Amino acid sequence: MKIYTKTGDAGETSLFDGTRVRKTDPRVVAYGEVDELQACIGAARAAGLDPDLTEMCLTMQRDLFAVGARLADPSHKIAARVEKAVIGEDDVTRLEEWIDRLEAEMPALRHFILSGGTLPAASLQVARAVCRRAERAALAIGGGEVEPVVLTYLNRVSDLLFMMARATNHRTGLPETEW
Repeated sequence: MKIYTKTGDAGETSLFDGTRVRKTDPRVVAYGEVDELQACIGAARAAGLDPDLTEMCLTMQRDLFAVGARLADPSHKIAARVEKAVIGEDDVTRLEEWIDRLEAEMPALRHFILSGGTLPAASLQVARAVCRRAERAALAIGGGEVEPVVLTYLNRVSDLLFMMARATNHRTGLPETEW
């Protein structure tokens, strides 16, 4: 199979159900933002994270492929056919457990903080900002067209990325820069 198909040369692509849409369609924009998020998390991993955070990132990257598939599926049929594309409440709960574990390592947050610190922490903050954009893009698809668990998952990912960035700086002894 060749990497290029030439079917998108005129600015269209296919959704999971075969529907042809413009590449500017809100669904395509949303799963494109999720793809960028997944790549940003990969860049954060490449910047050098602690092993526990690396494992969290790998899990999120895999989950984000499933989120992208769900966003590309206007008929909501992919989860029934492709087990890897399942995102559920258990996945959200796992993220919340990781957030709680990281939060327990650090002093309570009493002020807004500026992004920065180590390269890995700053990379996680960039991923967090991209995640917020992906969440907004998913919401822009419109009323009831996106499964609520997908929106919840993206919201928790941004929270987790924030906590991972804080933990990365904390573990290296860097103080947070308050706003």
